[in-house]
Amino acid sequence: MSEMQTKIRCAVVTGGNKGIGFEICRQLASSGILMVLTSRDRSRGLEAVEKLKNSFGLSNVVFHQLDLMNPITLPSLADFIRSHFGKLDILVNNAGILGATTDAAGFTAMVQALVQIDQSKEKRPNLKQVITETYEFAEECMRTNYYGVKSVTKAFIPLLQLSDSPRIVNVSSLIGKLKALEILDDGDGLTEERVDGIVNIFFKDFKEDLLETKGWPSCLPAYTISKVCLNAYTRLLARDFTTFRVNCVCPGWVKTDICYNSGVFTTTEGAEKVVSLVLVPDDGPCGLYFTNGEVTPF
Repeated sequence: MSEMQTKIRCAVVTGGNKGIGFEICRQLASSGILMVLTSRDRSRGLEAVEKLKNSFGLSNVVFHQLDLMNPITLPSLADFIRSHFGKLDILVNNAGILGATTDAAGFTAMVQALVQIDQSKEKRPNLKQVITETYEFAEECMRTNYYGVKSVTKAFIPLLQLSDSPRIVNVSSLIGKLKALEILDDGDGLTEERVDGIVNIFFKDFKEDLLETKGWPSCLPAYTISKVCLNAYTRLLARDFTTFRVNCVCPGWVKTDICYNSGVFTTTEGAEKVVSLVLVPDDGPCGLYFTNGEVTPF
């Protein structure tokens, strides 16, 4: 590794072609970090890089394809990082999917239902009429939001270990708090096998139409469980790699495609919460969960 390669900080952001991911890339590149913007769609990824270069004057951004559902693209990206930069300093696991199909009206009904769960005993909307959640959707969601993050992270750990200041930030969600599954709310007894076991039980109950009977989350169950498992995995990473700074963050209800742009925060505001954790000092927080810029109990 050359002296120049050692000095330059290199970051990978998954799902960087739009929304929060694009804005994370823009903010990090603006701070002088060399960005590898990834996207499963090659043309959209290249368009995003051109926009960062032409509209924002950022030349320190390159594109490489990464499809979390296609494991063939991962070794190629790791080889690219290794050959061009010799190490990786920052990994932001941003890419994620909803695990369901709906429209703007259906999404609004879902949000109302979530609010009423805590605030009212009035009859809630029948979400099955406005949201389609199949086993296939659930499997794709888990493979992207949880297993995909694990695969990417494990592939890059050897390169992150070559960095003087390795950072991993996992973009999560408020509904993924570990208390949603009390069996995982145990730091000392938490293991990866235990988390994976929960996923297997979830899929079994889904296939047998037992989600409601077994008490799984009623709204967006696959998305919720995927984020619960992601948060648990974040704690495991922080415990196993003590020289890293590893955290997870809920960027808030951001105006993005996934919520039909019905959010409260802009992508700039959402990305700022992620970037702040990327830029923590070497003695900064680790193994924690952040919402609204503050540490939140898992």
